Amino acid sequence: MPPSLFVARPPAARLPTWVGVRLALCAALGLPLISGCATPGTQAAARLPSRHQVRLDRLVVKSDFSISDDDPRIRELHDLRDEVRSTLLLPPQRRPVVVYLFQDEDRYSQYMQAAFPNLPQRRAFFIGTPGELSVYAFWGEQVREDLRHEYTHGLLHASLEHVPLWLDEGLAEYFEVATQDAARINIDHAEGLATMVANGWQPDLKRMEQLEDVSEMQRADYQEAWAWAHFLLSESDSGRELLLAYMEELQSPAPPPSLADRIKAEFPSPEERLTAYISTFGAGVGRARVMLGQDPDAEEPLIQPAGASQ
Repeated sequence: MPPSLFVARPPAARLPTWVGVRLALCAALGLPLISGCATPGTQAAARLPSRHQVRLDRLVVKSDFSISDDDPRIRELHDLRDEVRSTLLLPPQRRPVVVYLFQDEDRYSQYMQAAFPNLPQRRAFFIGTPGELSVYAFWGEQVREDLRHEYTHGLLHASLEHVPLWLDEGLAEYFEVATQDAARINIDHAEGLATMVANGWQPDLKRMEQLEDVSEMQRADYQEAWAWAHFLLSESDSGRELLLAYMEELQSPAPPPSLADRIKAEFPSPEERLTAYISTFGAGVGRARVMLGQDPDAEEPLIQPAGASQ
């Protein structure tokens, strides 16, 4: 993701910006859920933004600098909430999501290192605790993408009892893309997946379902999570219906069943079908580049091999 305001992400290429950190056993241990388990340090060592506050329904934005409720970035988050809810048929939020928006990267880094010393350095984080669902980010070039990604994590956790890691990250990757193009292509993921497929890679959702901590996820896992989310939402009506039925089950306190098993029962050879779907992203990448003012025929960047990190 680009440098803006959004949650921390996986290593490699553009990813060192967002990572919605998830702390796998946090709920059981009583520790924060960081879209990962890290132990918060003493928050008194640094100060959270509090000088200015904007509240729109169940979205609260606290910042170091003056910001109004009609600021385009704030309005976009409000609109994103409506889009996520209507697309996934989410129930009303049970809890608000609080966005802490730091004036610059130095202030943000200072606070995060003091409050959460065990976390890796990332551009933004979503951190959920029994007391608050929080997004931490700073105002920078990629603030739009960062906020969309991390706020999506917050919306999911504010509305559902369970959010499997692969789906949490896949949907955040999906909704972070702000575009009027119905294809909603994440250029970096589409190009990376095309390279992986050309090198013989095969998707494996059953394996993805076993991932419980974001530290287990490699760059290729984030790309695969996005591909499955995109596939289920866009490839066919039956795939979308399957995902929406699963989202409804995630509202229950009961542990969620395997979505991979259901996909396999619904689609013959789902891995091959996803691989074929990935091959259709080429035209969408061209349109996305045009919308971003880039050369649609630009040479693809060097993609690190699956699992590589920087």
